[in-house]
Amino acid sequence: MTTKSLLLASLFSTILLSANVDLSDLSGSWHMRVLDGMEVRKARAILDFDAKKMRVDGFDSCNRISGILKENPQTKQLSTQLRTTRMACRGNVQKWVSKRLHETMNEGFSIKEEKKYGVEGITLKSLSHELFFKKMER
Repeated sequence: MTTKSLLLASLFSTILLSANVDLSDLSGSWHMRVLDGMEVRKARAILDFDAKKMRVDGFDSCNRISGILKENPQTKQLSTQLRTTRMACRGNVQKWVSKRLHETMNEGFSIKEEKKYGVEGITLKSLSHELFFKKMER
């Protein structure tokens, strides 16, 4: 493993632990349940975190997405510029979810493990949005 990879893994661990999330709990697929207080399960937005590679992949409810996670040293938040396919959205809810997911990932966000709406999961919180995800079973 290169020095850069070790540094990134260490940095990612520090960020997540300070945000109350264990790395082993974060790695895997997460289904968005609630966005800014609105139930959005049917939009089927999914994030797949790979803590070792500092990557996020998934589906924003319209398109496949991928990106490299980065830390902002001043705010200690994660962010990424997502790469995406360019397919049309099925409906207005999917467009709404896709847009806000991209905004959250670009703005920078913290991750907190918590129980909300009667479900254990994680919350991604940016200045503009709050997204709650439940881990998908394999």
